[in-house]
Amino acid sequence: MSRLKIFASWQPFLRRAGWLESIGIAGVLIVSLVALLAPWIAPFDPDVRVAGAYLPPSAAHWFGTDEIGRDFFSRIVLGVQYTFLPGVGIVLVSLVGGGGLGLIAGAVGGTLDHIIERTVDLFIVLPAMLIALATAASLGPGLFNTMIAIVIFWWPVYARICRDEIRRLNALPHVEAARVSGVRGSRLLLRYLLPGAIPALLVTATHDITGVIMTLSAMSFLGLGQPAPAPELGAMTARALESLTVFWWLPILPATVIFLICLLANLAGDGIRLAWRGA
Repeated sequence: MSRLKIFASWQPFLRRAGWLESIGIAGVLIVSLVALLAPWIAPFDPDVRVAGAYLPPSAAHWFGTDEIGRDFFSRIVLGVQYTFLPGVGIVLVSLVGGGGLGLIAGAVGGTLDHIIERTVDLFIVLPAMLIALATAASLGPGLFNTMIAIVIFWWPVYARICRDEIRRLNALPHVEAARVSGVRGSRLLLRYLLPGAIPALLVTATHDITGVIMTLSAMSFLGLGQPAPAPELGAMTARALESLTVFWWLPILPATVIFLICLLANLAGDGIRLAWRGA
């Protein structure tokens, strides 16, 4: 297929999504590439002193240097990797784990559905952020521990959405017809029920990247992320706050990158929702 045909095949999707939302989708794809290729994009080693401390942004160092003399642009590029990829990982684990439980609850019903639903209710009513902070603090600082703490309270949303979608789909005529014709078990789940629940789960997951990255950055800001000198955007912002009035770029630039990533993810989620609604 030629490039022109590929572009033409995407035009209906982009038209339904809207131009602003399409920018968000393209922006998320660019952020994903930056996160995956960060070690090769960064012009300097982010942990090595390359110039004098507190140099302002210049042609040699686009975002200046930090208090040690490390290239700040390189550290922010690696910070995108340390922030965006874990955020996507948390959403995927929550989606698969929570969605799987919701799929089972909605399809099986009965006592198992009741147990899963009451468990979901319990996790939803708990003060999520406090539980995450307590869990991360008890496990100790570190990115993996922080991810575990966030997943613990993030999965119930997907369990509830998937369960409700499966129960709704179970009552539709084509599912009833498949059941009457003898379709049972995993074939019914995978062919008739799960595909109908995927759009709602995918839209929720795309929107949730914003919330997860904000939570991850907040916990990193509080010192519960990867220990220094790891270039996490939240931790970089926290460490540079005392320099705000003099070396303004040190706290402002990583905080701005967090904001832009969240904005693009939110627009992308809106775009996917609008495109699916118009399909």
